[in-house]
Amino acid sequence: MDPTFLYTLILSATLFTIGVIGVLWKRNAIALFMNVELMLNAANLAFVAFSREFGLMQGAPLVLFVMTVAAAEAGVGLAIFIALFRSRRHIRADELDLLRG
Repeated sequence: MDPTFLYTLILSATLFTIGVIGVLWKRNAIALFMNVELMLNAANLAFVAFSREFGLMQGAPLVLFVMTVAAAEAGVGLAIFIALFRSRRHIRADELDLLRG
């Protein structure tokens, strides 16, 4: 096993853990959004590391698909956050109850 592969997986796991802790800890919707993006990028890093280590090219299309989903999520999510901010003047996730009754 290549040490670069191990270091890359450790970095990916660290980034993913930081993202999970951020999602559980933050209350601001933009901070939650950024932490979800961090988790998606950590998963992409792991896909690339496994693809490189085992010499398989099936990881590349999966990474491109995840990047496409992340870009779409960024566009739609930021548009929703802007609309919420304009109507409520805050985007604290624990106080957003638009879908309730």
